[in-house]
Amino acid sequence: MTRTSDLLIVGAGVVGLAHAVEAVERGLAVTVLERDEHAVGASVRNFGHGCLTAQTGDALEFATRGRGTWLRLGAEAGFGVAECGTVVVARSVEERAALEELAATRGDDVELLDPARVVDRVPVAREGLHGGAFLPRDLRVEQRRAAGAIAAWLAARPGAEIHSGCPVHGIDAAGAGAGGIGYDSGDGPVVVRTGRGEFRAHRVLLCVGHDLDRLVPGLADDAGLRRCVLQMLQVRPHTPLTIGPAVLTGSSMLRYPALSGTAGAAALRERWRTERPELLDAGVNHMLTQLPGGDLVVGDTHHYDRTPEPWTDETLDDLLLAETRALLGTGVDVVRRWRGVYADAPGEFLIRPVAPATTAVAVTSGIGMTTAFGLAPAVLDRVL
Repeated sequence: MTRTSDLLIVGAGVVGLAHAVEAVERGLAVTVLERDEHAVGASVRNFGHGCLTAQTGDALEFATRGRGTWLRLGAEAGFGVAECGTVVVARSVEERAALEELAATRGDDVELLDPARVVDRVPVAREGLHGGAFLPRDLRVEQRRAAGAIAAWLAARPGAEIHSGCPVHGIDAAGAGAGGIGYDSGDGPVVVRTGRGEFRAHRVLLCVGHDLDRLVPGLADDAGLRRCVLQMLQVRPHTPLTIGPAVLTGSSMLRYPALSGTAGAAALRERWRTERPELLDAGVNHMLTQLPGGDLVVGDTHHYDRTPEPWTDETLDDLLLAETRALLGTGVDVVRRWRGVYADAPGEFLIRPVAPATTAVAVTSGIGMTTAFGLAPAVLDRVL
């Protein structure tokens, strides 16, 4: 049995860590429990793209609020965060129209580019370009180092404890019997039972992403929670390239809400129903970012299921590779393949009470990296 913390967080992915950072900076005693030795889920299997400008509503508010925290933590915890923005490439009149509509509503957050200026910023093929846009406020985070570096930064702060390799078995109000999660309306501290003993806290947050159904299946059922599985690639261009910004394409305009709601995106989707149905069927968001060593992270496809089958589909990787070669005008070799996964449910965020003093928090739209550090203050204002 350890101390009684002010706040205990289950899950040391970016969402859990963001809440721990916010709590420590409010002067609270915080304990973080992570079932694995380190984060290996959505927090590292992504593009490292802080996609601020393409969001709307709460997501835009959280992304904007958390931007400064990313920049500060990158400097203090020692991982890369670049204010490199995003280039959105338009290769049709519909895509260009969607970007013009976005620029009309976002002012200086969107800079329209003609084809020559697109090629000046990112080394894409000139053929078929209709222009593009630069989104200067977007960030690129060194995603494969960020979660570990933030966890180490937290562990060195007074008032913070992080326990890895510590799977949670159940959560009870003090004095309640062992069962599952939350069974008593008592006012005592919450007891969190793990494979390494019991922990106590006055408040508990479950930040376990798509595995929420492992701890609270009834809540997951009610929320319509399922898993979104992505196929992603790390590739090495035949011609060495330097790509500072993230690069989005027309398929991205059909997914990110600030663009997908435009008339241009609607026209593009309608045309692709006939001309490119394979992109729509696979839920493709073809985009890329560059890793520090020069390789590119390329993705992604989307498949939704409560319990997805374990197999990857080679035709989906082939589709992504063909799109990448056409975009860059050069061949690429595959270095790594993986499946990303994140929680999906109606709405972009799930914040629900589970039991007295216990709340489940999940980003249910694949934008945890973008929004976590703005979401955390809003959640703590609500539950503390």
